[in-house]
Amino acid sequence: MKRLMISAMVTMALCAGAGLADAGTPAAGIERVAAFSGAMPTGVTVSEGGRIFVNFPKWGDDVKYTVAELRDGKTYAYPDAAFNREHADPAKGLISVQSVVADGHGRLWILDTAAPGFAEPRAGGAKLVAVDLKSDRVVKTMVFPADVILPTTYVNDMRFDFRVGSEGVAYVTDSSLKGPGGIIVLDLASGKATRRLSGSRFTAPDPSFVPRVDGKVMATTGADGKAQPFTVASDGIALSPDGATLYFTALSSRTLYAVPTALLRDPDVGEAQLESAVRDLGPKGASDGLEADAGGSVYAGDYEHNAIRKLAPGGTWTTIAQGPDMSWPDTMSIGPDGYLYVMANQLHRQAAFNGGKDLRRQPYRLLRVKIGAAPAPTR
Repeated sequence: MKRLMISAMVTMALCAGAGLADAGTPAAGIERVAAFSGAMPTGVTVSEGGRIFVNFPKWGDDVKYTVAELRDGKTYAYPDAAFNREHADPAKGLISVQSVVADGHGRLWILDTAAPGFAEPRAGGAKLVAVDLKSDRVVKTMVFPADVILPTTYVNDMRFDFRVGSEGVAYVTDSSLKGPGGIIVLDLASGKATRRLSGSRFTAPDPSFVPRVDGKVMATTGADGKAQPFTVASDGIALSPDGATLYFTALSSRTLYAVPTALLRDPDVGEAQLESAVRDLGPKGASDGLEADAGGSVYAGDYEHNAIRKLAPGGTWTTIAQGPDMSWPDTMSIGPDGYLYVMANQLHRQAAFNGGKDLRRQPYRLLRVKIGAAPAPTR
């Protein structure tokens, strides 16, 4: 079947198609691309050719496939249905995918947590998978070494730099709910990986953080019936256009941090030296996803205010989009059309945060905002 590329004009035309956004007018500057009923999505990425990919982690919904391509207004298992099933060998199929990233050079990278429901990761299952976008075939599978995947690890988001090493490097956040956060640095040639800033105050939840979303404090309920704080470690991540700086934030925080990537990759740099090199860039709002463009601007969701914010190089934060459609802005991706795409998935309305009552109102939305910028290069 001939693949339908989802370009900027086509995605808007699809809004009348099956499974897409319902009627209504979103806030000014926010455009509806698609909507999803059923399983809740978290990630989105747009390839250099305009193809759109999304993912659905196994958090309790009925997930038919954990990675999909959006084509002609519908989702299709990607790269195929067979690879979206668990296998006896956990490296041979997808278990529960948290994010997808098109690298701008013909490949889609898939980050498999191997941890449905935030359980302990299945041994040998936490991995990075590369799919060639011309053949739609898996061309590389990299299982994370056991020493960087702790019993509490939940690999969350990733960024790539193909300018270093023989095949490049991946930076991956560990957004543990109960253990140390951290940044995993994975060499794409050798498969060697190291944990950096593991358990650091910079990758840990802010102990004073109390989020307010939809007008109420966001918290879970413990076995004793008492409210438990929302504590999720390092989550959003973005790479500067020259690859020299990695931006990151904990989900349970309003602060943006930056660290030189050369120090992250250098095994001779100890943790104390690395921590001293981390820059506190100040408050940005409470964010899930982060993104950077080719001009050096950084974008962050603000899930407490249904908004997206932008930090211009050397400047201050400004709100570039805000409205009720932007209910929990999660992953972001800059497409070749100059739009910033964002998945809004109402994460805070899950039953775990509302006394066991699921308050999510489907459909979940894929939105976009015109920023007139290109994605940050990876080589």
